Amino acid sequence: MRKSRALVAGAAALALTLSAAACGGSDDKGSDNSGGAKPEFNAALTQVFNPSDKKGGTIRLANSGDWDTLDPGETYYGYSWNFLRLYGRGLLMFKPVPGAEGNTVTPDLAEGLGTPSDGGKTWTYKIRKGVKFEDGTEVTSKDVKYAVLRSIDKETFPNGPAYFEGFLNLPEGYKGPYKSKGVNTDSAITTPDDQTIVFHLKQAFGGFDYFAALPQTVPVPEAKDTGAKYKEHVVSTGPYKFETNELGKSFKLVRNDKWDAATDPNRKALPDAYEVQLNVNADDIDNRLLSGDLDVDVVGTGVQPATLGRVVGDPTLKASTDNPTLARLWYTSINPTVAPLDNIDCRKAIEYAADKVGYQTAYGGPLAGGDITGTILPPMIPGYEKFDLYPSADGTGDVAKAKEHLKACGQENGFETNIAYRAERPKEKATAEALQQSLARVGIKLTLKPFPQGDYFSQYAGNPPYVKNNKLGLNLNGWGADWNDGFGFLSQIVDSRVIRETGGSSNTSVRIPEVDGLLDKASSETDAAKRDAYWAQIDKRVMEEAVILPGVTAKSLLIRPKTLSNVFVSDAYNMYDYLSLGVA
Repeated sequence: MRKSRALVAGAAALALTLSAAACGGSDDKGSDNSGGAKPEFNAALTQVFNPSDKKGGTIRLANSGDWDTLDPGETYYGYSWNFLRLYGRGLLMFKPVPGAEGNTVTPDLAEGLGTPSDGGKTWTYKIRKGVKFEDGTEVTSKDVKYAVLRSIDKETFPNGPAYFEGFLNLPEGYKGPYKSKGVNTDSAITTPDDQTIVFHLKQAFGGFDYFAALPQTVPVPEAKDTGAKYKEHVVSTGPYKFETNELGKSFKLVRNDKWDAATDPNRKALPDAYEVQLNVNADDIDNRLLSGDLDVDVVGTGVQPATLGRVVGDPTLKASTDNPTLARLWYTSINPTVAPLDNIDCRKAIEYAADKVGYQTAYGGPLAGGDITGTILPPMIPGYEKFDLYPSADGTGDVAKAKEHLKACGQENGFETNIAYRAERPKEKATAEALQQSLARVGIKLTLKPFPQGDYFSQYAGNPPYVKNNKLGLNLNGWGADWNDGFGFLSQIVDSRVIRETGGSSNTSVRIPEVDGLLDKASSETDAAKRDAYWAQIDKRVMEEAVILPGVTAKSLLIRPKTLSNVFVSDAYNMYDYLSLGVA
């Protein structure tokens, strides 16, 4: 996940099969084997490792960069969505259980899944009674409506998903409750009573329950909303609230005494507190995890290259790791707004010159990095087709073909451009360096431009004017599915309508009207097989324009915390499930 945008959608059958059963975590209840589980490689991949109901203790987490934002209306990193469930309750959520069932949505703030009507254009949810904010005020449907509407203001909240403004039947020109104060929004959302919220869409959309699971449905009390500063103190509806929050440095969650477990079938709330340190060196995080001085690398992308050999080479250390395959692509955006990449042959020269083996090595090789790919879609997404429009014999690039295309675009001797990456991520720096070396073979000179993780999309790589003015021809990127189908993976990175000129764009390089139209056709297709066929067609059409350089479909090697209980990999987030953890 890093995701969002305005789409014209349809089809009452887009969603995957959704489960209506609420769940309380693992099936291993009442046991307390803290420290008794035997470490084995992949022991927490599909099952709970070291199950326990023991309460108490503090979980210590670290982030190699800054949080994008703690505001549920704007955040768009997968690790943040995983963590946010500790202090915020959306209408629905992904089940906090191991295995494939963790990819299904279940009721959270709502009593059940959505009830569609009007052929899928209207969706109704009933909110549980007795759920309270941290100040003791009871949550109502109006708080959820306000939360969704404020998230539509992309000037104030540039990073967040924009599914709601794309699908809701909003008044023309509506810009959120700050800029469009007093505008009647009943055409989009109505609240007939304090327990009922009804969403009205432009066209039918069968996958709306996935939208109801977005953090943007976490309620916000209008009286305590401080706009862009709300991230400094989000008003909790979950089992934990903020005790301290020093932006850019650290924050701490402690128990929220207004949370009532009787209203919450999903959270055990075992620890007493969560302490999070920000902007910690990534290699230091690995070392502290191995020594037991730290419990969780919250970003959840796995060990760094400097640690990989040490862990894999030591059977004892490897036994305390898990190696999930992710619905995620590590890739590079090739920006057609930056000359000479406005010429398709110059873009194709990059596709052919890139050393994919070097790309894979930078991310940790086949074990910790992933599999080399020529497609945008990962194999586990329905509709995936294997192809490679820019092949090379051994994966290291085709220098001769690259030079042919350089000649065709009038840059026979090569050209210069910049490549952006997130400064706090050693794997991205290594990837940028690998591309710098492989493209230099054909005369393409790359200058590395590191930018802070927290503002990477809002200010730099996802800000179209900045990209063009600063000649960011290449931007390192990564994308995980919002949910595991073609729409949940592709829509927010290949639809040109998600691009924001004010910054925060999750799509940084794809501007193909034909692709926009194919997305609309796919969204309105009720036959699953026909719908899935569109995803491969879209994948190929984007690759024909050479505006994305796929690197590897991701795997990660996670250091399993020996200090914690109830450890398992969430299939929804492809990292450890932070909601379920306890202190061993």
